[in-house]
Amino acid sequence: MSRREICRTNYHSWKLGPLPRGCRFCVRGEKLVMFVTGLCPRNCYYCPISDMKHQHDVTYANEWPTRDIRDIIKEAVLTDARGAGFTGGDPLVKLERTLGFIRSLKLRFGKKFHIHLYTSFDLASPDRLKRLHEAGLDEIRFHPDLGDDRLWHRIDDAAKLDWDVGVEIPVIPGKRQSTLKLMNFLDRKVKFLNINELEISDAKANRLSEQGMRTKDTLSCGVKGSDALAKVLLREALKNDYSFSVHYCTAKLKDRVQLAKRIQRRAKNVAQKFDIVNKDGTLTRGVIYLPFMTPGFSYAGQLTRLTVKQKSFMRRKLLTAKCHLTRGYGVPNELLLMDERRFRLLTNPGVVQHLSNVIKEMGLKPAIVTEYPTWDALIIELGWL
Repeated sequence: MSRREICRTNYHSWKLGPLPRGCRFCVRGEKLVMFVTGLCPRNCYYCPISDMKHQHDVTYANEWPTRDIRDIIKEAVLTDARGAGFTGGDPLVKLERTLGFIRSLKLRFGKKFHIHLYTSFDLASPDRLKRLHEAGLDEIRFHPDLGDDRLWHRIDDAAKLDWDVGVEIPVIPGKRQSTLKLMNFLDRKVKFLNINELEISDAKANRLSEQGMRTKDTLSCGVKGSDALAKVLLREALKNDYSFSVHYCTAKLKDRVQLAKRIQRRAKNVAQKFDIVNKDGTLTRGVIYLPFMTPGFSYAGQLTRLTVKQKSFMRRKLLTAKCHLTRGYGVPNELLLMDERRFRLLTNPGVVQHLSNVIKEMGLKPAIVTEYPTWDALIIELGWL
């Protein structure tokens, strides 16, 4: 009889047995999210990725849209990452890219840099699995089709290699029997099973609604019934004394723990000396905008469409303003930083408050902004002065 217990973790999740090694890094915010491609051989109605990524060949290192390994390594450094989670889409659609990234990260950070990867069984041929293993992949997580067991046997090919093998699936209300069938099949074959609370994302809200699914309350994106079924599955795993561990990952864990801790780690490395670093890792800073380049619905699009001539003009205008504030009003040079990517000046909130009238007389717009310390600098709060 098993002596294992179902335990609540400190991360708003539940477990039966030890957490997978990749998860132990994730809950501390220590994993780089390596989105290899949005392309995928499947088209799951519950897939949470955005329409901007879904079935598009785009690559992101956390929030940074890039395929340049130098940028990817820089993002790993800025977040003090101790590993990476390769996801998509399906990374095996772009196998050579995936292999290259794995090798490069291992070369730069060493063998202890833990890499796990999500894929379906569709592309998991023995040859592809062997190449992933040889590149240095530490942990592979399969996402099987609950309604079709014809490819489930491919788990046996993965189990022959010296790495951690697991399965990760969403907990779909109404799929109790098919999920239990999968769990029975996996016994003695995998090291762990991760079950995730099903969430409604903006991208797939209509498709999930067509399946009769709703959020459990107005404050959560978790689907009603998913949490209850997850706890049933945990009890079934305990009763059947499966060989694998089970981790139930809630929506709250992903938002309030995994993402939050990663953001806090990045904030420590990107915050300027004049920034106010908030408890949640967001940055509060003074910002001076050009009047025709301010945050709004089309802001991101405007930035991508700028010509070389326009960029040069805006840079000169901001440098002139910086010079005026340092020489004419005694603002220390180190308290004014040019944001070259968004064409704005960053400074301490006190500077824009004290000199707001001067800044406006210069034809510029002062504001106090709270934003994420991520590559996309998502604005949480903006107050014009």
